[in-house]
Amino acid sequence: MEIINRRQRMASVTRKLRREEDKTIGLVPTMGALHEGHLSLVREARRMCDIVVVSVFVNPTQFGPNEDYARYPRDLTKDTTRLADYNVDYIFAPSVEEVYPKGFSTYVTVEGLSEPMEGTARPGHFRGVATVLTVLFNTVRADFAFFGQKDAQQVLVVKRLVRDLAFDTEIVVLPTVREESGLALSSRNAYLKDDERRAAAVIYRALSQAREVYLEGERNARRLTEVVRQQIEAEPRARLEYVSVVRVYNNFSSLNASVKLLSLTARRRFHTDSLQPRFAF
Repeated sequence: MEIINRRQRMASVTRKLRREEDKTIGLVPTMGALHEGHLSLVREARRMCDIVVVSVFVNPTQFGPNEDYARYPRDLTKDTTRLADYNVDYIFAPSVEEVYPKGFSTYVTVEGLSEPMEGTARPGHFRGVATVLTVLFNTVRADFAFFGQKDAQQVLVVKRLVRDLAFDTEIVVLPTVREESGLALSSRNAYLKDDERRAAAVIYRALSQAREVYLEGERNARRLTEVVRQQIEAEPRARLEYVSVVRVYNNFSSLNASVKLLSLTARRRFHTDSLQPRFAF
């Protein structure tokens, strides 16, 4: 396993692998602080691809001015040790200056999909995500890139980015990995004390309850939203920022009446989760 810090070196390595050795390349983009959710993506990349590249980069442009960029967990040595057990070929761990050199002034915005929900709660977040992924996709030129389903809105933003800018990379989306309580794994879970971690699982319980109500026949979006809101607001440690019932193939437009194909999404500060029905009518 080789750790690469320079974009030019990473691009050169993958170019040779594609052109001279005809290898398929899988990219797992991460911000480090790896957990089992990341590792599930690595395992699938290893299964599908000849070469696996894991990027480790805490991207400053997707953090707001009052967010946790400075204290976001960073431990490349620990991440490298974990990845060594999964036969990863390359870790791409560039510096901020390498990704955003002096004078950098070009940003990517996926209009429509980026604006509601997380886009409202965290203005500029998806512009940062789309920009850094554009840099990563152009550098690695992977055949496949692997993401988790936890943030359903991000998945659609990434898919639209790839489609609209004609990246020759297929997006592979894998199920959310959860703790026994149902809490979705997240690097930011490290911030939580034991009682806070137990409390945070209310998001999954609330979304699960709304999904069951949907599967029992409820189609009124406001009522489904209220199911989630009531359960989360009953947890004194939780502060709900938003809950939405949306059409996942319609720019995440909120629905006020009947729904068919939907995603249930809720956000507590720095913890977003989503569920989709096991089937749709």
